[in-house]
Amino acid sequence: MADESMNNRSRNDESFGIGHAIIRLIATSIVLAITAFLTPGFSIDGIWALIVASIVITLLDYLIEKITGIDASPFGRGIVGFIVSAAIIYFTQYLVSGFEVSFWGAIIGAIVIGIINALTPARAM
Repeated sequence: MADESMNNRSRNDESFGIGHAIIRLIATSIVLAITAFLTPGFSIDGIWALIVASIVITLLDYLIEKITGIDASPFGRGIVGFIVSAAIIYFTQYLVSGFEVSFWGAIIGAIVIGIINALTPARAM
């Protein structure tokens, strides 16, 4: 009986993981577009750059969270989460063509993302 409930839980976790990743990706895209619009030194050239940047940011956030256990949302773990979020944003420009952000743009962008995350019911980044 315990094995059966364990199998059901692992199946539910897997389906939740894929659905959760897709929702997280969409939310990241929306928040990233708003952040680029509001933040000086932060620009995204086109929808494809936005989509690819959202994928990269979502993957980097996921990997950092799984490897280190650090929640990379700007206000998720205080100053450490804020620094990790700004670093992810800044590093993404080297992986995505059409995504440009200055050092200060990444910091301001992390603040804007943190504010948007605080105002929305679901965690976006």
